[in-house]
Amino acid sequence: MRVKRDRTILRREAGSIVAKGQGRLQVVATPIGNLQDLSARAREALTRADLIAAEDTRRTLVLLKSIGSATPLVSLHEHNETRRVPELLARLAAGDTIALVSDAGTPLLSDPGSQLVQRAARAGFEVQPIPGPSALTSALAVAGLPAARFCFEGFLPARERERRQALGALKHEARTLVFFEAPHRIVRTLGDMAAELGAERPAVVARELTKVHETVYRGTLGELAARAQTDPNFARGEITLVVEGAPERASGVDTELLRRAVELLGRELPPARAAALAAALTGASRAAAYGLATRGVRGSGARAAPDEEEMP
Repeated sequence: MRVKRDRTILRREAGSIVAKGQGRLQVVATPIGNLQDLSARAREALTRADLIAAEDTRRTLVLLKSIGSATPLVSLHEHNETRRVPELLARLAAGDTIALVSDAGTPLLSDPGSQLVQRAARAGFEVQPIPGPSALTSALAVAGLPAARFCFEGFLPARERERRQALGALKHEARTLVFFEAPHRIVRTLGDMAAELGAERPAVVARELTKVHETVYRGTLGELAARAQTDPNFARGEITLVVEGAPERASGVDTELLRRAVELLGRELPPARAAALAAALTGASRAAAYGLATRGVRGSGARAAPDEEEMP
């Protein structure tokens, strides 16, 4: 194929000569511990890229040496991302391919890079995923807890008050919860989880996944919190926490809250009015609230709904 040699930069891709066009950002997942988990596509991306934006250039350099890559590196971390992004966008505008990597796993999952991805996408550059290892999905896969629906909460706040507030807000979350945690906080975090989410809640602590000392601890939050107090290995290495979600509440209604609301309002208001207000406060049906109100708040058994005119 004849290629016109003008000012267009030429490059070799997939064994053929093509004109260097619009820049491309590749979001590359790297091993979370075992270097053999690097995919063939990731290896090629890291070798062929014009530049690698790395969370920690020293750690990424170790990976590059293991695959024989000499691709230039530039740092991109939480302290310099805002300043670095314009420079990287300029490289993309010049037609370069940039590989974005974190210290380990899939970038942007509690790692820097979101500003670069967002601004590159808004500017019209191709943003391409190179999927691979992730501590999040690896922990879910071995936890043995429901994985069809889950939510990833990243790292909890370091301060106890804020951490317990965050956990309290998740108390009724029905989806499986996934967290990352620093080893020096794992004992306190498990204690706070047992207190806020319930000591009987099933959970898993996955430590050092894919590494030599990989360990998966299973039990209730109470059991894990107690074991963390005596097992020094809990406070070592990279940790992913998986916690089973709260039991689904019927129609999303907290029955104990409904019962208490009807009881308190019934002391001052007629049953129909108390039921209407309790239903509005808790999200319960007016019929269910009225059933409680007219039984003197003694139970929640089935009762035919009152006629509409009985309830304002």
